[in-house]
Amino acid sequence: MTTRRRARGRLPLILLVPALLSLAFLVVPLAGLIIRAPWSTLPSQLLSPEVGEALRLSLVCASLATVICLVLGVPLAWVLARGELRGRGVLRALVTVPLVLPPVVGGVALLLVLGRRGPIGQYLDSWFGISLPFTTAGVVIAEAFVAMPFLVISVEGALRATDPRYEEAAATLGASRWLTFRRVTLPSIAPGIVAGTVLCWARALGEFGATITFAGNFPGETTTMPLAVYLALEADPDAAIVLSMVLLIVSVVVLASLRDRWIRGVS
Repeated sequence: MTTRRRARGRLPLILLVPALLSLAFLVVPLAGLIIRAPWSTLPSQLLSPEVGEALRLSLVCASLATVICLVLGVPLAWVLARGELRGRGVLRALVTVPLVLPPVVGGVALLLVLGRRGPIGQYLDSWFGISLPFTTAGVVIAEAFVAMPFLVISVEGALRATDPRYEEAAATLGASRWLTFRRVTLPSIAPGIVAGTVLCWARALGEFGATITFAGNFPGETTTMPLAVYLALEADPDAAIVLSMVLLIVSVVVLASLRDRWIRGVS
């Protein structure tokens, strides 16, 4: 045990130097943001109507998008983890495409499909009078599109790590599939659902590309915090820094709260 600890404690210089450089590369820009923050006017900036409206809209839209991801993503994760489907690997790849797809491309895809001339959007408009692009609902759809893979991957991993013998025992005792899922499966994967939900919400909160492409940038209706940062860079840099600080704090809190969960998952 002592030898193993010594081996782990050795830090070769050839690895230590680039490791410190990479750490500085990631931390220094964030430290610069904190240093340049207008601390003297920070309270008044946070209470300004523009910042408050963008913050309120971001929180509401991110929360609604997370609800959509929960309702649709948990069943999808169950199908990927437990379903006996041909081409399940292809299906999983399609689910994770938004993780690597540029968000702007996702916004264009949503616009082409859900726009008034799209294969789905034209019927939503003619049958129900619903137009999603360039609306607050469009913001929610765009955020859900880019954030859902985070929830699905987390829940699927939790399902795969769950011992199926408990579910088999419940079925042997006469429990229905729905009762087994509700009373046995869900409690066992609850940590994975919580972790996926938080990651999903944080990703939705910080979404920019798909939102501005599909929902546009209309103050009070579709201007979320990332979009407000983009606008404020030219007109009011202090407001841009304040909004960036808010997003940075949220990100740090989310990652810190999930750190123990990740450590348990890889140990």
